Amino acid sequence: MFTEAAAARLLRVPPSTLRRWLAVTDGRQRRSDPADGRAGPPGRRMLDWAEFVEAAYLREHRQLHRVSMTGLPIFLASLRDQFGVPHPIADRRVFTDGRAVVRKVQAAAGLHPRWWLVVTIGDRLTLTPQAAAFHRRVDWAGNTAASYRPDPNPDSPIRVRPDVRFGRPAIGGVSTETIAEHQAAGTDPETIAEMYALTPADVAWALAYESGTRPSR
Repeated sequence: MFTEAAAARLLRVPPSTLRRWLAVTDGRQRRSDPADGRAGPPGRRMLDWAEFVEAAYLREHRQLHRVSMTGLPIFLASLRDQFGVPHPIADRRVFTDGRAVVRKVQAAAGLHPRWWLVVTIGDRLTLTPQAAAFHRRVDWAGNTAASYRPDPNPDSPIRVRPDVRFGRPAIGGVSTETIAEHQAAGTDPETIAEMYALTPADVAWALAYESGTRPSR
């Protein structure tokens, strides 16, 4: 589980923006206590792993295409019914053998074409470039999203996993934040690599991710 504030930090968007997206795409009340369903104060409400993955997809789309989200609630609600999962964007079937269903649903929902996941090219159903890019950013275990690559660089080994470092971006089981803190304290990258049994390249990736730059070669 992620608080909205923690999820917003990971997605690098303002909490208010994330909250607005969630309100648009999911009409149900956000929860602070899974046991009793009470709503918490802003920034303390909770997202589960699948909801975080779905929010990551929304972030990528909104960064590329600042177009209307009209039709998105209907689209996602229809996918939930069709695939039987609460957060279908975190289900691999949407991107693979469920493409025919997705095409039908996105057209019926009146979704803006830039939000589409699937298009027809010739006689083939294929993913849109943004959907294909997102599919590659997720590591799948069967039809379940097992991890997410928060770095847009396709070569990045950094992953967010719900069962590693409390869902913080990590490499080799070490959070990128921890690696950056060591460097800020004056520890050189070679020493950091030795401390955590990482390679110098791992450390470079982590530092580049935390600073928002590309790793040095």
